[in-house]
This record gives sequence, structure tokens and C-alpha cells, in this order.
Amino acid sequence: MAVMNAQTADSLMAAHLRAKGVKLYDGNSVHLLKTGHDKFEDMFEAVRNAKSFIHLEYFNFRNDSIAGLLFHILAQKAAEGVEVRALYDAFGNSSNNQPIKSQMHDSINALGIKLVKFDPIRFPWVNHIIPRDHRKIVVIDGKIAYTGGMNVADYYIEGIPEIGDWHDMHMRIEGPAVNELHEIFCRMWYKATKEYIAGAKYFPSKIDSNDNQRIAIVDRHPLRSADAIRDLFAEMLNTAQHKVLLINPYFVPTHRVRKALKRAIDRGVDVQILLSAKSDIPLTPEASHYVGNNLAKRGAKVYLFHGGFHHTKIMMIDDLYCTVGSSNMDARSLRCDYEVNTVIFSKKTTQELTDLFNEQLKSSTPMEKGYWGTRSTSKKFQGWFGNLLTPFL
Repeated sequence: MAVMNAQTADSLMAAHLRAKGVKLYDGNSVHLLKTGHDKFEDMFEAVRNAKSFIHLEYFNFRNDSIAGLLFHILAQKAAEGVEVRALYDAFGNSSNNQPIKSQMHDSINALGIKLVKFDPIRFPWVNHIIPRDHRKIVVIDGKIAYTGGMNVADYYIEGIPEIGDWHDMHMRIEGPAVNELHEIFCRMWYKATKEYIAGAKYFPSKIDSNDNQRIAIVDRHPLRSADAIRDLFAEMLNTAQHKVLLINPYFVPTHRVRKALKRAIDRGVDVQILLSAKSDIPLTPEASHYVGNNLAKRGAKVYLFHGGFHHTKIMMIDDLYCTVGSSNMDARSLRCDYEVNTVIFSKKTTQELTDLFNEQLKSSTPMEKGYWGTRSTSKKFQGWFGNLLTPFL
């Protein structure tokens, strides 16, 4: 059985974050956006209502109809005098099967949108593969922020023929935590452009919300806070006393996080992990299933999701607090890239994510203890080899 602690998991985590210098903000509202349709409908409405500025930071904008609609709306706002700044990652763009090409990039800039490619890939190309900007942040008028796991692409709504529906999680935040997300964007914008953004116009002293949720923003910057997300995931698992629910798409955790998962299982915590049966990247499903199988043998409840591809990155602890973010639970996110996760100290939001987890179990099957033995020799090798290779991907 799990060892009971006089302090609850959320209070232990809050104390840990403060000790690490991470600020906690009270007085926020969090609105979960559980589908691509929900995200884009909500965000596009907020963009249309912008009065002062719209700032966007994404791993990529896929050159398709949903990005086209977004840039059309942004161009209209720019024509109204609203400042529009948009940053996207050069590697994220080039790895996209429908990238923004130079001519399109220039035509978007000509519409009054300041569109910037972060770290353009130049010779020697290997120097520009790591680290990359994998964050997803949008800030509107300093009052509303969007963050989570979704980029800008049609497949968040339509899915992909090879793998089915694409599941992911995003959220709208209002309240004091908006300024923290905006600071992350502004630092990255300065790094890419040398344009300094500051002042009350961009960082209002008071941001109202209709709720009182406590939020911490955990930013991974390769030079400033390299261990931030690894530390977050490991400590969340270390504080768990009763239950851990976890969904993550490329589940090949680093040693420290894997060790924390094993410790939680060994002390009797109910650890439940939802993995996709399919993936958009070769090797990753087998590597994830290899790790999941080992954790299942140790005592975790591991499920394979068959309702499409789960790109969702969430973890819930003891029904007390949770995290939603851009960070995959793999070496690239935890050791290399720019990432941002939001920690939400709210039973209400945690329950909402728990309800989602339980709903997704209806489209899932348990990974039984003999599961790995039913795999072909080829699949077993892919899982073993992918598990070794993923730190370099």
C-alpha cells in the first residue's frame, strides 16, 4: 500500500516548485479544450476580438485550410492596427509534410503579420536539429493565453487516414498566469528578432478571471532551466500517494522519470498509463509498448488506445492536481527542446481530465502480462531497438 504522508500531494508539489523558484499564481480560470474543433473555435473567436496585440509561438503551422483561415483572420486584425507577431520553429516546419515555404512566408509578412522562423536550418544542418522550439503559446491583449499540445493543422479536426482521429489537449487561461506565459514568448521573440517587448500595454498589472485556480508555469529552456520538465514529472510521481493517471504519446521516459514511475508502483500507488496502439512516427509505438510492458509486469495498469492517435500530454495526481503541456515523455522533450507545461492545482480541472481518461478507456484494451509474448520477433526487436534509439531522436 502507498505510504500516507501528513502533507497532501498538491501541497508537497507546491512547496517543491517554490523551492525551485517557480512562481504560483492564484486567481486564474482554466478552460480545457479537448478537441481540435474546440480549440480553434475558441481561439479564433478570441483572435477576432483582439484590440491591441496577438502573439503566437508554435512548433509548426501546417500549410492547410485551418492555418490559412488563421492567417486570414490575423491579416484582418493587422489591417485594423492590431500588432501581430507569430513565431514558428524551422525544424518543426521542415518536418511537416505541408510546410510553409519561403514564398508563402513572405506573402504572410506582406499582409502586416510579423512572421518569424526560429533558428533557420543552415549548413552544417546537424547543428540546427537540437534544440528546437516545441512550445505552443498564444497571448491576446495580455488578457487571454492558450497553451497545451496542439499546433495548427487540419488533422486536429479531421484526423489522418493511416491512424484515424487525432486526440490532443489544449486550454485557455485567464488571470495572472497569462503574464508568465507572455514573458516566455517575449524572451523567445527577442532571441529570434532582437525586438524587446515590454511595458504595461503588454504586461497589465491586473488580469481578471472568473475563477480562482492556482497555476504554475514550468518552462524548459535548454540553457536556463534544462532539468525543469524532467524535474516536474519526477516530483509529481514522487508526491503521488494514491493514484497517477497519465497519457503521453511518445512514452519512452528518461532514467529519472522511469525510476520515479517504478518507485510509485512499488509503494502501492495506482499507476494507470494510456498509450496509443498506433503512432505518427515509426518505431515509437513499439518502443512505448516495450516500456509499458515492463511497467505492467511491475504492477502498473497499462492500456492501449485504439480510437486513433493520442497526442495528449497530461498527468493527474491523487485527484488533486494535474499538468497539461507541450512536453512529450521522451528524451527529446526532457533533455533537448524548448517546452512549457502548466501545473493546475485544482480538483475541478483534475476531475475533468480524469473523466476524459476514463472515457478513453472505453476505446482501449488492457496490456495484459503476456502481451509482449504475443508480439512478432520483428515487433519485439523494434521495441527493444527503438527504446535504445529514442534518446537520439
